[in-house]
Amino acid sequence: MDSDISQAYTPGIFRRLAALFYDLLLLCGVLMIAVTFLIVPYELIAGTPFPYDEHFYRLGLRLYLVTMIALFFIFFWVHGGQTLGMRTWRLRLVREDGSSLKAGDALTRLVWATLCLAPAGAGLLWMLFDRDRLTCYDRFSHTKPIRVQD
Repeated sequence: MDSDISQAYTPGIFRRLAALFYDLLLLCGVLMIAVTFLIVPYELIAGTPFPYDEHFYRLGLRLYLVTMIALFFIFFWVHGGQTLGMRTWRLRLVREDGSSLKAGDALTRLVWATLCLAPAGAGLLWMLFDRDRLTCYDRFSHTKPIRVQD
């Protein structure tokens, strides 16, 4: 990709938060559509409302939604290195060597980001103290966001 990835501009916290917020708005729409495509056919076929109060169905619905979230990020990160929010804010994910992410890289990044962001966004705040402005999940997954130039 880039001839010298070490010289690529690493975006700051505001740009990353803006892209994340934009992606979360889009993801809400994707999840609403995903739930509709699951619940409506169930209710039409079964002839009864979806049993939200039953543990098995709630667990299944949660697993389905987590899968949809993972597929959303992994698909975009593998196909072009950008989610729609990242494209808007001119960010792209690459591996440490500057090459494109593969599915395993994207999954690793998603797992680390989930674990690192869970405690009040501590994983993102890490970049304020990192010499290369990388988050801990950037480091652990061996990926990094770069600023895409016009």
